[in-house]
Amino acid sequence: MPVFCQIDDKHIPLSRIVWISDLPHFCGDADCQCEGQYEIRLESSESVWASLTEHDTAVEALQAWLLGQEQEDESN
Repeated sequence: MPVFCQIDDKHIPLSRIVWISDLPHFCGDADCQCEGQYEIRLESSESVWASLTEHDTAVEALQAWLLGQEQEDESN
């Protein structure tokens, strides 16, 4: 069962993820460097920005981690 997912060059503990954006960021600001990337919100109002592949990997890892926790709870 995974405990981390890699976003950019960071290994993020799955337990720190609060939510994952389903749509890519778009603000229209010419200086925005997050345009087209997906926000992954962490504890303490921190965010990391992910590509589509990283987004999908993070969602899958989080689902597997949460399903693993549910199965452990049911067996106890």
